[in-house]
Amino acid sequence: MINELKQDAKQRMEKSVEALRNQISKVRTGRAHPSLLDGIMVPYYGTDTPLRQLANITVEDARTLAITVFDKSASGAVEKAILTSDLGLNPAGAGSVIRVPLPPLTEERRRDLVKLVRAEAEQGRIAVRNIRRDANNDLKELLKEKEITEDEERKAAEEVQKLTDTYIAKIDEALAEKEKDLMEI
Repeated sequence: MINELKQDAKQRMEKSVEALRNQISKVRTGRAHPSLLDGIMVPYYGTDTPLRQLANITVEDARTLAITVFDKSASGAVEKAILTSDLGLNPAGAGSVIRVPLPPLTEERRRDLVKLVRAEAEQGRIAVRNIRRDANNDLKELLKEKEITEDEERKAAEEVQKLTDTYIAKIDEALAEKEKDLMEI
């Protein structure tokens, strides 16, 4: 019973850390990376379709993405979708390939992005703490129903706290890595 609770809490904390890493990977650094365009939806035959399903996205050099659209008739829609996205990118169509140059980040923009990433990390920490709270409440419930002893409850709560500390450290590690990436020129 206690092991199941701890395992569930561990899995949920792992998912929270993964969600954070996924979220901060979308914040662009100075370097080109195909995942920058992951959130872009392109209107294609009346349906919003993820860009990844319509095109192959590759890194041409450190500051340029190359997009090869599978259906040439959708090239204009892809360009427009990138242009109207909130990423501030200007795609340039060159025949069958659309090039997306990434402008260098200004110091002010880098600081804004660091603040954004820190806020995301805090949301991740809050999620992990909420999972800890849920696990501790479940333990108290088991104690109240006399399914476990007070000693077992205390020991399990300490183990849940250790799990929480581990996953918060992972969040801090991901944050430090992303901050270093953002402030790198």
